[in-house]
Amino acid sequence: MTRIIGANLPNIPWEDPTDESPVWRYSANPIIKRRPIKNVTRVFNSAVVPFNGKFAGIFRGETNNGIPYLFRGFSDDGINFRFDEKPLKVYLENGEEYEFQYAYDPRVVETEGSFYVIWCDGLEGNPVIGIARTTDFERFEFVSHPLLPYVRNGVFFPKKINGEYVLLSRPSDNGHTPFGDIYSSRSRDLIYWGKHSLIMKSGWEWWQTLKIGAGCAPIETDEGWLLFYHGVSLTCNGYVYSMGAAILDKDDITKVKYRCGNFLLTPEEEYETVGFVSNVVFPCAALCDAESGRIAVYYGGADTVVGLAFTEINRLMDYIKKYSR
Repeated sequence: MTRIIGANLPNIPWEDPTDESPVWRYSANPIIKRRPIKNVTRVFNSAVVPFNGKFAGIFRGETNNGIPYLFRGFSDDGINFRFDEKPLKVYLENGEEYEFQYAYDPRVVETEGSFYVIWCDGLEGNPVIGIARTTDFERFEFVSHPLLPYVRNGVFFPKKINGEYVLLSRPSDNGHTPFGDIYSSRSRDLIYWGKHSLIMKSGWEWWQTLKIGAGCAPIETDEGWLLFYHGVSLTCNGYVYSMGAAILDKDDITKVKYRCGNFLLTPEEEYETVGFVSNVVFPCAALCDAESGRIAVYYGGADTVVGLAFTEINRLMDYIKKYSR
């Protein structure tokens, strides 16, 4: 039996499975459809966390001029969200407002009393990772650009490891990046980063042969860190994004204890196969309830909508181990 190490979340969104799948979709997907915000065409690839007994999130919104920005949202149940009409404002240390060129694919993680937003930011037109901090989802303060261009898919661990913050990322290029592996970097102050290490390379399995990238903030269990990630294949019809999972060693995250050879979700439903970018399942956030072992995963569908999927820690661990490399 595997145990989640963390807080209880009795109001986690949930729906019981109807078959033996390790991960199953919410029957009312997508939970966020097209044009949920004025002057925003699509919301997808977004992050949700528990907040004050309810839920808060940072969402990727594609505006009517095609440029993506971050938007704040709140929910009573983790399914139905209320959004700000204006993009998120972030402030520099001197009190001036940070100027976004673009911003997309946010993740949010709570650690040491603060919520950290990690997103793909534009730095002189080049993709980098940005980090901001808030304690109340009202005021957001810019922290740093931890890595040089070109890099995407920044994901924080929810606690320090050996006294250091740990960031996962995927080095990339300035385009759609036909390559990519998952690396880690470490810092004691969130400003200066180093000790860069390779965590996982793209796989020989066809669904993840082209590239991989970290998805949700890792979930701590008594068997290691559960990491949901995306894997990409190149077909004659373009890229296909699927969701996979691995277990990293608790103390040495460069050691991959288990890595499932099968995908957990791949584009099958219409809201995943048809959209602005077809054939995409892109996980960005996972809620978990330590007491019940339930996990709810938020993912982008076809770069157009937000979907919700569920699993249970022992059911998932059994599947990962059964089909591990």
